[in-house]
Amino acid sequence: MEPNTQLAPVNTVPTVTQNKDDDEIDLLEVLGLLLKHKLFLGFCIALGAVVGFLASNWMKPQFTSDALLQIDVKGNKAGKAMGEMGALLEVASPAEAEIELLKSRMVLSFVVEQEHLCFNAYPVGAMDRLLHKEGRMDLENLYIPEIARAEKWMAEAVSENEFAVYTPEGVKLLQGPIGERLSASYGGDSLVIQVKHMIATPGQKFVLAQSDPLDAVRGLVKQLSVAEKGKQTGIIGVSYTHRYADRAASILNSIANIYLRQNVEMRSAEAEKTLEFLEQQLPGVKAKLDTAEKKLADYRHKIGSVDMGGETRAHLEKVSSLEKQILDLEQQRQQATRLFKEEHPSVQTIVKQQDKLRDELSRLRGSAAKMPLTQQEVLSLQEEVAVNNAQYTSMLNNIQQLRVVRAGEVGNVRIVDYAQIERRPSKPNKKVIFAGCVGGFFLLGALLIYLLQMTKRGVRSSLDVERETGISVYAKIPRAENAVLSKRNKGKNVKPLVEEDPDSPASESLRSLYTAIEFAVTDLRVMMVTGMVPGVGKSFVSKNVAALFAGSGKKTLLIDADMRRGVIYSRHKQGLGDVLEGKCALESAVADSITKNLYVLGAGKTDVAPSELLRGDNFKNLLEHAKTLYDIIVVDTPPLELVTDSELIYPVVDFALFVLHYGRHSMDQIKESMMKLDRCCEDKPRAFVMNHCEHEGHGYGYGYYGGYGYYGKYGYYNKDKKKKS
Repeated sequence: MEPNTQLAPVNTVPTVTQNKDDDEIDLLEVLGLLLKHKLFLGFCIALGAVVGFLASNWMKPQFTSDALLQIDVKGNKAGKAMGEMGALLEVASPAEAEIELLKSRMVLSFVVEQEHLCFNAYPVGAMDRLLHKEGRMDLENLYIPEIARAEKWMAEAVSENEFAVYTPEGVKLLQGPIGERLSASYGGDSLVIQVKHMIATPGQKFVLAQSDPLDAVRGLVKQLSVAEKGKQTGIIGVSYTHRYADRAASILNSIANIYLRQNVEMRSAEAEKTLEFLEQQLPGVKAKLDTAEKKLADYRHKIGSVDMGGETRAHLEKVSSLEKQILDLEQQRQQATRLFKEEHPSVQTIVKQQDKLRDELSRLRGSAAKMPLTQQEVLSLQEEVAVNNAQYTSMLNNIQQLRVVRAGEVGNVRIVDYAQIERRPSKPNKKVIFAGCVGGFFLLGALLIYLLQMTKRGVRSSLDVERETGISVYAKIPRAENAVLSKRNKGKNVKPLVEEDPDSPASESLRSLYTAIEFAVTDLRVMMVTGMVPGVGKSFVSKNVAALFAGSGKKTLLIDADMRRGVIYSRHKQGLGDVLEGKCALESAVADSITKNLYVLGAGKTDVAPSELLRGDNFKNLLEHAKTLYDIIVVDTPPLELVTDSELIYPVVDFALFVLHYGRHSMDQIKESMMKLDRCCEDKPRAFVMNHCEHEGHGYGYGYYGGYGYYGKYGYYNKDKKKKS
């Protein structure tokens, strides 16, 4: 019998991407991988649908109301004059300042007080929330004693118009109707509550909470959206989101009204201050005027009438005009100093104008010194009367104008659109949430599948195995989806897969393997089937190959050489271990099976280490004797990497078939196992068969048959033996 280590594989199905790097993966491979795990993906999608449904219904509906304000931008002349260049230089818009004012505590603190935002009653009940049947309670007033303000106070609807309040200890403190201000003593203080509105069925409960006004303002700012519509338009859009549509509109309208009122008050405040100042100064100016007129009258009565020439009258009128101009500039300077410092250019300009007028007035008075003394005195008294009269008249006019301004001030803001009650909630978007959960769980499932696939770093290509080891791969066995494979416990006498489901892909591959062995190895009498590690399916291959030999008319003996954990069924309790120890003869230990011409020698029991029984000539003599009774002997051996039993059996067989698990073994592990056998016996005919082949998108293959592993810790005389496939 010649060795056959270079034979071409008979049932090695080539793949179009076998030379492709294992780390690469194409679209067809991904689709094939997902299709293979369609049940798991279906479970992920169903779970995502359930989560999406619960999440979309658990989220409370929110209603968004909006209002529109207009800011007068006529004062922003610089930006208009500069045109597009003003936009390039980022000329500040008055709307930016107004937006900040809208969100300031100056405005929102009044809104919090007016809308009672510090008082809250939150409905409780998971099922009511899920079914959107939560009650509603609006509070007009609430005071919780500070000693227990951080505790959980509850209110319960007793009837449609009556409610009760429970302390943190669960004791009913008070009960009363809606609309009335109720109070009760607690911990040396009093609880005060007034319910403005309530929609609830009897028994529904609410958590009462009194928040700090500053916290309420901050919470209001977070839910308030304020932005200018367009650029430099002066149109401000304000929106607010709340659990209840009517509350959203009410709160937003309160913000708009309070802001408008404060804007008007702020713009009229300047006129109010100026008016107050002028009214305070008016009595003193009137007294000066009366005193000057009296002095002039007394002097004229003393000296009689004085005839004044045209030059004197012109001089007097000019002096009076200068005095009036200086007085007007002084009023402008006082108004400017309320807005700017003394060093500001606006204030300095007024001061320079005053100094110029004073210099001119001083020159006029110097020229008056050349007149006669009587005319000088009369001129001086008349100047004083004229100046005081002009000042008094100017103040009266200013006071009248400021009163008109104060009464007619409208501010630079107007409300274009008030907030309206929305009928449809703005969020949550149930369709988006549902689709997002379904898609998210699908992607999560696909990611888990892909990560699991990436963890399988073992050899998948039969061409790589042949190229690296020089040993042929006779077949690639796919996943065998058959009920027979689930009956792996010892004591289950079931048919081999090739008889139970002869038309399955796995059965076809096993028949191709059988054909390859017959063509490749001549005069075959004894063959062994082994694997490197547990769970590769060597017992499954052994049983089916033996059944195929028996089906061809050959009298076949299947030996379970795994005396530690044998899984091949035999009707006799005695087996290989008993025969090797000499407890019984081979003929008495062999049992027939369901398959015609197939006989089984079970693992049996032994008190000696299996490796010691296999040493020497006992096992060899047993095989020689069996050859006289049977045409073909198939030996199912223990895993090669765990015990030495396979190395002891290998030299006495005619052919060795090594079962590889698709994608589990590295090339180094395969080479190391082959080197271990070469040390025992060289030039022995052998071949590989790849089991558990998976279907990949780029070529032919099959899915992983889970649950093949049956080895735990190796030990002697373990009675809990499980059948392998």
